Amino acid sequence: MTARERVLLALNHEEADRIPIHDSPWVATIERWHNEGLPREVNPNEYFDFELVGFGADTSPRFPIEVVEENEEYIVRTTNFGGLRRDHKNYSSTPQIIDYPCKTREDWERIKERLTPDRDRVDWDGAWLAGTAEDERGEESMLELGRSERRLGLPGFRQARDAGRFIYYGHAFGYDKIQSYVASEQLLLAIATDPDWVRDMYETDATLGIQMYETMRDGGFEFDGAWILCDLGYRNGLLFSPHHYDEQLRPTFRRLVDYFHSEGLPVLLHSCGCVKELIPRFIEDGLDCLQPLEVKAGMDLPELKQQFGDQIAFFGGIDVRAMADPDPAVIEEEIRSKLVPAKQGGGYLYHSDHSVPNNVSFDQYCRVLELVREYGAY
Repeated sequence: MTARERVLLALNHEEADRIPIHDSPWVATIERWHNEGLPREVNPNEYFDFELVGFGADTSPRFPIEVVEENEEYIVRTTNFGGLRRDHKNYSSTPQIIDYPCKTREDWERIKERLTPDRDRVDWDGAWLAGTAEDERGEESMLELGRSERRLGLPGFRQARDAGRFIYYGHAFGYDKIQSYVASEQLLLAIATDPDWVRDMYETDATLGIQMYETMRDGGFEFDGAWILCDLGYRNGLLFSPHHYDEQLRPTFRRLVDYFHSEGLPVLLHSCGCVKELIPRFIEDGLDCLQPLEVKAGMDLPELKQQFGDQIAFFGGIDVRAMADPDPAVIEEEIRSKLVPAKQGGGYLYHSDHSVPNNVSFDQYCRVLELVREYGAY
């Protein structure tokens, strides 16, 4: 059975030979694993046989990325959204955003003129199996998805298709994407005081995402699904009220889901934090799958499966803190207790509950995947 067949069965709430397997290790984690036995010449996605491969376009305003300051620990750069950010050189923590490009609605109107589709937004020539996560360090466009294959082109697509992978079109959108333009505090204030501006930003970005999907489709890409990304929660709940979600972001979300469904593609949503309150809305609007189910934010996989598992597929929910525990029984119990109920009747794909940090050793992670294959078999 190919990865593509396995993923499609899971999304359709059918049982395959085992659950699909995918994950998102940090760049710093991959560097650690290289020092502990992961071959440097092999793409980690290929080594671990991850089953989804994403392709997308640069949907930023494409401002030039320039190094402003650099020392042994940090690097400060402009972003392709027009901002300024500081990163640890090993990308082991969340970046510090120093400056944002949109301080007024007038700033947005000037930047908006740059958000037009063209073929140059796609890396048509990139390969998949040759690269690793280090290939695109520091590019804001990589950080939209956090996946090393984010910007790869037709050769990469053909390699992934020949390998039987599930190929998705990836697009970050909505509130989380617009934080690349507007500081969080200002954006939250605008949600309350200038909803027309917020809706315009959401819709402009979604339009470009759809246009670039069509550009890639017409240029030779064939997609099996669409994976859209918008963080909507934090540890204790939603980042803003359900009322404002319904009023401003939900029409854009529904538009994207409806569009990709019209193309025959299932839709997966990445949304960090505690988003339980929105799951009935996601189901009503046709979402096929929710990821990553952060355990520390109260997203309990068995509970969600019991409550909503016949209406939506789940992807993730395995606590990375258990992966790093020195007692191997901890991660085995984490995986056994969650995969056994979650896999019943299909509708579940393995992933960590966010991404794999660099406190997880290579041997520990290899054990994780052994356990996933054991307990995830049908």
